[in-house]
Amino acid sequence: MNTQKILLLLVTCGIFASCNKWAEDKSNLSKYVVPAPTGGVISDSTPLSGSIKGVMLAGKTYTLGGDIIIPRGDTLLIQSGVTINVTNSAGIVVHGVLASIGTKDAPNVFTVPGVRKNNTPNLPIDQDSAHIGLWRGIMCDTSCTMLVLKWTHIDFAGANYGTADGAQVNESAGTSFNILFQNPNGYFIMEDCWLYGGTDDAVRISSGKIHLFRNTMEKCGGSGGDILNCKGGTVGTMGYNFFIGTAYNGQKASNKGQGVGAPQTNIVMYNTTFVNGGVQIVPGARAGGIDFEQGAAGAFFNNVFINCRVGYRVVNNPVADTAHLTYGYNYQWADSLVIADQFFTFGGVCTKPMPTDLPNPSTYLPANFYYPNPPANAYDGTPAVQQLNPEFVNYPLPVVGEPLFAYTAIGSFDFHLSSKSALIGKGTTTAVAPMTVVPMGAIYGASEVTPPGADLGCYQINGSGNQH
Repeated sequence: MNTQKILLLLVTCGIFASCNKWAEDKSNLSKYVVPAPTGGVISDSTPLSGSIKGVMLAGKTYTLGGDIIIPRGDTLLIQSGVTINVTNSAGIVVHGVLASIGTKDAPNVFTVPGVRKNNTPNLPIDQDSAHIGLWRGIMCDTSCTMLVLKWTHIDFAGANYGTADGAQVNESAGTSFNILFQNPNGYFIMEDCWLYGGTDDAVRISSGKIHLFRNTMEKCGGSGGDILNCKGGTVGTMGYNFFIGTAYNGQKASNKGQGVGAPQTNIVMYNTTFVNGGVQIVPGARAGGIDFEQGAAGAFFNNVFINCRVGYRVVNNPVADTAHLTYGYNYQWADSLVIADQFFTFGGVCTKPMPTDLPNPSTYLPANFYYPNPPANAYDGTPAVQQLNPEFVNYPLPVVGEPLFAYTAIGSFDFHLSSKSALIGKGTTTAVAPMTVVPMGAIYGASEVTPPGADLGCYQINGSGNQH
C-alpha cells in the first residue's frame, strides 16, 4: 500500500472516529449464504395469496389476490421483467428472504391495475392517486434475514397494515409504510429502484444493515412521513439517490427506539439530490432533505438541495451524536428568501456552517452566527437567493409561472447536469467513504458500492451515479 492510500485510510477513520466500532467482519460477509428457493416455479395462472416460496419467472405477470407470506427459512426470488398486479389492498409479509432482481432493460414492477399516475402541478393530496395507499407494500418481520430489491418499481403503496399476519409486522396502530425492515442482524439492499407515492414513511428501517444506492423517490409520503427513515440500530450507506416532491425528510437518521443488542444508528450519506422537499406538509413543519437527530452518528457530503423547505438539519433536542457526525460540500438553492432564511435556523438545530458548502455561508451569515441554537431571523439570506444555478439539463430555475413547490413529479424534466453546471467538480472524493456492511453478490447482495463522486448530487457528468 503506498503512502497516499495509507493517508486516505487514516483520514477516513478519523472522520468516523470509530472505524473499529462500525467495521463489519468482511469474512462473515463473504460466507453469508441465503437459502435457495425450494418451492419451484410459481404459477401465474391464478391470483396468489397465503404462504409462498420459490421463483417467479422472468417476464411473467402475477396477481396478488390477498396477502402473501414468505415463511421463515424460505426464499421468494423474482426474476427480471416481472409485473405484480396487487388487488384487494394486499401486501407481502416477509419472514424469510425476498429478492426482486430486475434489470435496467427489464425492471420488475409492483403496481395496482387500472390506476394511473397524475403529474398535474399543485394537485390536492386527496385527489392524487399517489397518496391514497392502494396496497400494503412489503412488510418484513424481525426474522427477515434479507430483503433485496434491484431495478424494481413500487407504485401506489401505503395502505394500512391492519392485522396483516397478526402483530409481527406492526410497529404501532395505523402503520402504513411502503417498505418496513426491522432486523438489526438482517440485510436490506435496495439498488436502482423507483418508489412512487405513499401515505407515511416510504421506507421505515427500524434496524438493520443497509445499502441503499441510486434509487428514485417520487411523490413519496403523504401529508407527513419521512422517505428513507432509519431508526435505532440501523447501520450502512446511502448514495446517489434522487428525491422529488417529498413530505417530511428525504433521508433521516435517528437512534430512537434502539433495541437490545442493536448498534447505534450510524449512516453515511453522499451524492444525493433533493428537489422540492416538504411539498405536502403544513407550512412551518420540519421537512426537506437530510435530518440527523437523537443520538445518530454518521456523515453527509456532496448533496444537493433544490427549493426544500429545509435543506439539511442536525437537530439539537434530542441532539444527534455530533461528536461522531461529519459533513460538508453540500449545496442549497433557494428561489426565494423564505427558503434561504432557514438554511441554518429551522426548528431547534445545531447545524454547523461549513466553508465547503455552496453558496459559501460566510457570504450571508454574520460573523457571530450562533449555530448551536440559532434564533429565528438570525441572518439575512438575500445574498444566497438564486446563487450558483445548477444548470440542470431540463428544469426551470428559478421556477417560472408556477408557485414554489409546484413540481412534485419528474414528468419530462431532466436533472442531469449540463456542461455549464456550477456543481461540476465541487464535491469531495476523499473526505467520506462508504461503510460496506452487506454481502456482495449479483442476487443476494450488493451489486457494487459506488464511491463518492466529484460532482455534487446524484448525477455525475461522466455518466456514473443514479441511472434513472
